Amino acid sequence: MPSLDIASYIIPIIIVIVVIILLRSIRIANQYERGVVFRLGKYSRTAGPGIYLVLPIVEWQIRLDLRVVTTDVAAQEGITRDNVPVKVNAVIWYRIVDPARAVIQVRDVATAVVQVAVTTLRAALGQYTLDDILKSQETVTETMQKTIDDVTEPWGVKVERVQMKNVEIPPTMQRAMAQEAEALREKRARLIKAEAELDAAAQLRQAAEVIMQNPAGLELRRMQMITEVGAEQNTMTIIMMPSEFVNAATGIAELAKSVVIK
Repeated sequence: MPSLDIASYIIPIIIVIVVIILLRSIRIANQYERGVVFRLGKYSRTAGPGIYLVLPIVEWQIRLDLRVVTTDVAAQEGITRDNVPVKVNAVIWYRIVDPARAVIQVRDVATAVVQVAVTTLRAALGQYTLDDILKSQETVTETMQKTIDDVTEPWGVKVERVQMKNVEIPPTMQRAMAQEAEALREKRARLIKAEAELDAAAQLRQAAEVIMQNPAGLELRRMQMITEVGAEQNTMTIIMMPSEFVNAATGIAELAKSVVIK
């Protein structure tokens, strides 16, 4: 019958069309990817990872990468709180945690994050002194990270880390800082030398007290010094008289002086 013949042609065509639609609808997202699917202009769902369907004509998707992104922030010039001009560049690490908001709330999420980082870096330079920027970079970058994260949170973006990359200061300030560091090192060296001399004086005082309690120790020390001088093969030998001889000579001199006076 003619109707059966027409049906025999239409059914295979329909089957082929359905198969083609299904094949064109198949999408595969990697583990680190998500697809934000829109149906007739309205947000439908976030698909992935793995295999999923996007109906032709009525649905389309925007695929996002959820891995951490590393972005350089161009060098920014500013004046610190103590009126020192500096130039600082930085690196920012961020990732998308909510694909739907990253697509719907902001047009270009990567550019938006970088611009927020630039303005935050400029503002941070004026809030800290030069010493804070050079010596407490962790504190400065933690404040910057929190500020950027507060702004990007409605966009579905999480700022993982912010780090200063290079800090440039004027040559005159570099020379002044070098002179300051040299003065501090000289001061430290003098203090160490003074402490060493003080310790040596204390040790000598203790040694003198020990020798006064036991005069025989002084004679042993004299003999040791004579041995050390002789071991050095010197042409000159120093002979040190015992203290008793010195005391006796002093007494004789005083006695003779008194006799002469009389």
